[in-house]
Amino acid sequence: MNKKALRQTKLLRQQDIVNAAKEANRDLTVQEQAEFDALQRDIDSLTAEISAEENPAVPATGERDGDILQRAVAEERERISSINDLCREFGMDAQGYIDNGSTIDQVRDAVLEHVRKNGAPVAARGVDVTATAEDKFRAAAADSLLLRSGMSIEKPADGSRQMMGMSLRDLAIECLAGEGDSSLNRRSSDELFGMLQRQFYNPTASFPAILDNAINKAYVEGHKTVSVTFDRWTKKGSLKDFKTNDNYYLAGPAGEFLEVPEGGELKHDTFSDEKRPTRRLKTYGRQFTLTRQAFINDDIDLVTRIPAKYAASARKTINRQVYNILIKNPAIHDGTALFSTMHKNLLATGTGITRESMQKMIIALQNQVDEFGDAIIIRPATLVVPSGMGFEIFTIFNSPTINTSGNTQAVNPLFRYASSIEIVEEPTINVLCGGYGKTMPWFLIGHKDDTDFIEVDYLNGQEVPTIRRMETPGQLGFVWDIYLDWGVAVMDWRGAVKNNGTTVADPLA
Repeated sequence: MNKKALRQTKLLRQQDIVNAAKEANRDLTVQEQAEFDALQRDIDSLTAEISAEENPAVPATGERDGDILQRAVAEERERISSINDLCREFGMDAQGYIDNGSTIDQVRDAVLEHVRKNGAPVAARGVDVTATAEDKFRAAAADSLLLRSGMSIEKPADGSRQMMGMSLRDLAIECLAGEGDSSLNRRSSDELFGMLQRQFYNPTASFPAILDNAINKAYVEGHKTVSVTFDRWTKKGSLKDFKTNDNYYLAGPAGEFLEVPEGGELKHDTFSDEKRPTRRLKTYGRQFTLTRQAFINDDIDLVTRIPAKYAASARKTINRQVYNILIKNPAIHDGTALFSTMHKNLLATGTGITRESMQKMIIALQNQVDEFGDAIIIRPATLVVPSGMGFEIFTIFNSPTINTSGNTQAVNPLFRYASSIEIVEEPTINVLCGGYGKTMPWFLIGHKDDTDFIEVDYLNGQEVPTIRRMETPGQLGFVWDIYLDWGVAVMDWRGAVKNNGTTVADPLA
């Protein structure tokens, strides 16, 4: 039997082993895996010998010959792997293409023809591809790190609780052993760290993939659970690039219908075009490292709690930027301060939470008109107050009656707003104003469907930070970048009314 026929026989045997496991819907047994690996070593050796025989101009010995043989083996492995992946995705048999020496481009052409004749890919017809043993191990290991750090997971991967006792060193040994390294228990943690860092940018390496998985889940959880309030009353927007985006809208006469007499003609309307504030995105981010010392010290917080804190920090940064606009009261696109008498959204005298001040703010909000003099009809939706003012608001809104000057009971007109106006107490206002003992403003904000006020834009609507492994030359550790693109813009002053407030007393004084 010649070498090509022998290699094909071994490839067919490998396929038989894999098919048997797939039909039984299980992973390879220990014996099957051992036989599969032995066959692969024989196939690699035969591939190298065949390549050498087909290149007689190349010397049979020496360093150059070894380089070519090694490259030939790597290229054949990549060809077989790529063909298997493509054919598996579209429900096609890969073995024929592997045996006849088809290139990956030829297989792609065959896949396109297959789709044209047979319709949607296999995945679209409800066929599930089961996870491999390696995938299951990585998922369990990542969840075990999160569970060990104290984070809650709704549905931990199978086997994750049994792995909670494993240190980072234990996981490293398990990963390296699965990739062919031996005698790992006798190596120091420093040596193991060096071995892991050398394979850190190999996409098939298990240990970095486990860290990526754990970090991804941790920072998503941190982003989801952080306590911020800006998104309860701001509008969320989306931009597709980092250019300054101009905004125009149509209003005025477009809203008015004119009477048409019997037999009369419809009158042509000309829209009015009014420029609005520009919007622009910026990029914000941080970088963190699982250092060599942290690995040796088994400090798993650096792959669980720290990423969660950075993800939460992104939301807190947006929260602070939004409330900073309310407190600093900057000049906006028309050159006038956001809250001002010219904009008719600032009470002349600051007060505490009283029935009279609430009535004035509701009337001021509802009486705003657009650029063309038409009523906007804004519904009051949110009261934003510093921490410490909430109790007075709940008392005023939730009392059906009030005492009049004659000490008689009367209907409380604010009672009907108790279910329609949300109360937001935000400690960031206290901090930005300098803490207790300082005068702190409060705000009535209109419904987001009635008017724009402040808009927070994200690049293509993505509000969860992106995290990626980053190569940093000379860095003793595994490095990740976390970044998010957003922009905060005041769109229309008509969406809120400000009360300059009063002094908020220190509750501990």
